[in-house]
Amino acid sequence: MTGEEWARLSTNPALTYTAHAAPMQMVFYTGDQFPAEYRGDAFVAMHGSWNRGTPSGYEVVGIRFKKGTPTKIEPFLTGFLTTAGGRPATYGRPVGLAVARDGALLVSDDAGGRIYRIAYAGGTMTIAQPAAEPPPAVGTSGTRDEESGGVIAMERTETRAESAFSVTSPAFQPGSAIPMPYSGYGERFSPPLHWSKAPASAKSFVLLMEDPDAKTPKPYVHWLLYNVSAETTQLPESVPAPPRLEEPKGALQGRNSRGQIGYVGPRPPEGDRPHHYHFQIFALDTLLNVPPGADREAVLKAMTGHVIARGELVGTFQRAK
Repeated sequence: MTGEEWARLSTNPALTYTAHAAPMQMVFYTGDQFPAEYRGDAFVAMHGSWNRGTPSGYEVVGIRFKKGTPTKIEPFLTGFLTTAGGRPATYGRPVGLAVARDGALLVSDDAGGRIYRIAYAGGTMTIAQPAAEPPPAVGTSGTRDEESGGVIAMERTETRAESAFSVTSPAFQPGSAIPMPYSGYGERFSPPLHWSKAPASAKSFVLLMEDPDAKTPKPYVHWLLYNVSAETTQLPESVPAPPRLEEPKGALQGRNSRGQIGYVGPRPPEGDRPHHYHFQIFALDTLLNVPPGADREAVLKAMTGHVIARGELVGTFQRAK
């Protein structure tokens, strides 16, 4: 590095960005599709801060350069962080970036299970993605999970039923420990689940995974899945996170207590006694008229009077000090 280059760097203040935003990948724009001023700039995928009081990240930012020197950081692709029910909610988490051969920018989203293609034509930026969905919907009841008093869905009046069926998992036995890969400390996979065939009058299933041992919110919602076909009797390992699933066809996912769509694994504080995780499955005589991304209370309200059978599998998880 020459003395002139060192002097230029040392006199430019460092660019800053909110901490704990989890930058995952950076690419320099080398294409010729975007306007000329973008060439040589950098893009960074900010994965987002799931455990920060005031969330940050959940976007793609641009780092603007002038004569080889970074001058500012500015938002480029946003909308992954929204507000639902008065709380922060996330629609996705950018993770990977690539410049396509035609100069478009590709952005992968590992929470939504999508790849976005950002192109420039006719003076405007356009974003294309497969199976586009609206942002997560606000629950119609407007009730926060914390207001349920720690009562899991099986104990709510909305889920009363006269019949029961069995729920099992090839990954763990009832009442035993959930293996590490399915936890928030491991690979964060959802575990495989099996259950009995639905009653003849069933039209759909609802799955709710909850932890009543969490301090807040009580219970902690780890997974919400509804409008699962009545012909379905199992879920594979590692169900992806889109609001609308391809398999099982037509199934919708709601928001967990982290404000995200899909499964979030057990992650109790180190040293806590084992937490109990209730995988509750309800057979309904109807499909729910609830949009994807709904919260627990909206789904429970829609289930009222429609539960004809139900089953439960309980697993535990503890993180020793």
